[in-house]
This record gives sequence, C-alpha cells and structure tokens, in this order.
Amino acid sequence: MDILKIYKYALQREIEGKRFFEQNAERMSHGAATGAFKNLAAEEQKHIDFIQSKIDQIEKKGSPSLENVPEDEEFFFSQRAASEILDRTVLESMVPDLPVLRMAYLIERDFAEFYEKAAAKAEGDAKQVLEKLANWERDHESLFKKYHDMAFEEYAGMPWGG
Repeated sequence: MDILKIYKYALQREIEGKRFFEQNAERMSHGAATGAFKNLAAEEQKHIDFIQSKIDQIEKKGSPSLENVPEDEEFFFSQRAASEILDRTVLESMVPDLPVLRMAYLIERDFAEFYEKAAAKAEGDAKQVLEKLANWERDHESLFKKYHDMAFEEYAGMPWGG
C-alpha cells in the first residue's frame, strides 16, 4: 500500500469537502445550519493542514509519524453542535435545506469509510493516523445525519408535505 498516494487522495477530498461546506454555508436558509457549515469548513481546513503535514513527513522521512496529532478535544465542533437543541422554528426553517444536509451527511460518511478502509490496510503510525481521521469524520457524519433526520421529520409532519 502506498500511504503517500492515500494521503494525497485524502488531501484532495478534504479540499473538495471544505469547498462544498463553504459554498453551501452561503446558501443555507437558517443561521444554525449556516454556522454548522462554516464551522465544519474550518474543521476541514484543520484536516487539510494535518494531512499535508503527514505528506511532508513522508516526503522528508519516508513515513508519517504520530507527532502533531491533534487531540480529539481540538475538534470539538461536533460535540458542541450536537448538544444544541433545535426547536420547531429552527427545524421548519431548515426544511428547504434537506438536500444540502443530506449531501453533507453523505460526504462525511464517504470520508469516514475511505479512512477506515485505508486504515484496515495500513500498519503502525499510518494506521493510527487514518483511524483518527475516520473517527473525526464519523463525528461529523453523525451530526449531519441528526440535522437531516430532524428536519426531515418536521417536513414529513407538515400539512401537504410542506
């Protein structure tokens, strides 16, 4: 397995994900969703910087190390956002954003699956780095699934389907 190719592919995907969240933050109809997307774009930048540091390590030393691996607490956005209670007004206003919320969920799920599959084939520090990335993406996936499902429930209960 060529870990450098894995990281370079991951870097491109994270850049695409960041771009998606930045562009759609401007299109979201509700402030909570807009804020979530802007915060997630900032987190994706942290992932980009982290992956780039691993690429730099490989190119200099031949392998990535666990140095400079952020603690999970540094990626606290998901826990904070998930703990916020979305009231009926917020959910109703997020209904038009259902397709974007669904796409955000799928992007994060895809990232997590990619990292998990790569980690299953990796060894040592590279495996641990990929597992860490997978865990961060699973947190994001869970958050957007929650947002989507709550807004969808609201939509499904509206008269005439919205």
